[in-house]
Amino acid sequence: MAKPDNYVPTATEQAFLDTVENPRYDRQIINGLNPFFEDKAPEDMKSFYTPDEIADLMSLRGTERDVEARMPVKITRHYFDLAKKSAYLQKLVKASPDETLNLAGSEDPGYQMDFAPVEGLLHKYEMGLMYVVSTCSAHCRFCYREELIGRKDIERQDGSVAKKGLAQIDEVVAYVRAHNEIVEANGGVHPESGREKLREILLSGGDPMLLPNGKIAAWLAALSEAGIESIRLGTKELAFYPQRFDDAFLAMIDNFHQAYPDVGFRLMIHFNHPDEFLLKGADGEYLKNPNGSLKWHPDAKKAMDGLTARGWMNIENQAPIIKGVNDDVRAIQLMQRALYRVGVGNHYFFCGRDIVAYQAFNVPIETAWNILNESQKGLSGVETHARLSITHYKGKTEVAAVTNEPIPGVPESENGVLIFKILRNAADARDRGKVCIVGRNPEALWFDDYEDRVIYDEAGLYDYGRLRTKPIETQATAGTTAST
Repeated sequence: MAKPDNYVPTATEQAFLDTVENPRYDRQIINGLNPFFEDKAPEDMKSFYTPDEIADLMSLRGTERDVEARMPVKITRHYFDLAKKSAYLQKLVKASPDETLNLAGSEDPGYQMDFAPVEGLLHKYEMGLMYVVSTCSAHCRFCYREELIGRKDIERQDGSVAKKGLAQIDEVVAYVRAHNEIVEANGGVHPESGREKLREILLSGGDPMLLPNGKIAAWLAALSEAGIESIRLGTKELAFYPQRFDDAFLAMIDNFHQAYPDVGFRLMIHFNHPDEFLLKGADGEYLKNPNGSLKWHPDAKKAMDGLTARGWMNIENQAPIIKGVNDDVRAIQLMQRALYRVGVGNHYFFCGRDIVAYQAFNVPIETAWNILNESQKGLSGVETHARLSITHYKGKTEVAAVTNEPIPGVPESENGVLIFKILRNAADARDRGKVCIVGRNPEALWFDDYEDRVIYDEAGLYDYGRLRTKPIETQATAGTTAST
């Protein structure tokens, strides 16, 4: 199996790649609104949108409020079968005119491309994140990567405008090796950025599970050969099409582990609501096993059993709290409990990001904190590992606490305070652990809504300037080549 561009696999890589099977998958995807507008959707799916909903959406086509121009519409047969019985899942994938009532928001949330040393690779934190595909098998309307999924032009650091590109194996491997060689030669830290070895990379997108097994395998092997110690793969395919985690995929991942036994593998999954994986009865209540635990959908359970049987693989769930989808204490509680029972960790819950049209999706920050906090009151200690994170331009920030009482003698605290804490920030994470305290604003959807209530800001969340030039490290390694 040939690699792209100029990359030449090693003998170990090639032996692994020669074992990979690439089945074809029939997700029965409905792409776009045209099948519904033109009465060409499968007969049993035509009622997914009501006549009034179709008329309203058609009236926006070609205008600045065109919902498909903001975010493409897509759904799999499997997810349709789940969503037709769940208003929450419908809210997640059905286009609505409300999405474009207010188009305020950032075209590049977090200014991620400010930290792209090569196209498609983000090296903002201690790890790297790669865009390896620009679509998923279905599209969440709130998607935090709507600019990538929608193939939109964004402004780069130098003022140029272009779509986000996808990572290429030869470029990424060369960067990883160059960075790590400089780090090793400098006693374990990069002389300009202060970063340590680039030892972990997340395959993201879009959803990497849309790639054939051979392309996933090529990335896994090449990164391992480059010296990466742990690889994550982010996916929502367990919700959209769990059949993807079949014997061929499991054999591929087993063969990868055999070829590279010292490389860690972490699957970062994305369930938003328990209706995506739990079974309900005719009365709308979740079905129970004889011991009282909740029953899984058989397709999701089969996929999960295959994954969790591999004890060397870590599986973690993370999900944003979205208006009308999972802004509910019971749903969040059941999800944490049911996932941990089968061996899935609860990593993060997120507040909404400042994507374009975020006001249609985001729950107020303090509401999200209260939902998660209340949900965890009924869970055991091991079930409550998830934290509430909101991604500031500076980095991942925990919503650490919300108080109800004033702090005596502290102005702006009359209605209580909210405490942000930096979890991760660029380069050597020098601000990790620093906090920002603001007076409460129950309607706040984003950091901007606290600008007039800042009490204490050692984290510098309200004194942040966008990086306008290439990171020093990128300049230092520009033109550096590494053997492949």
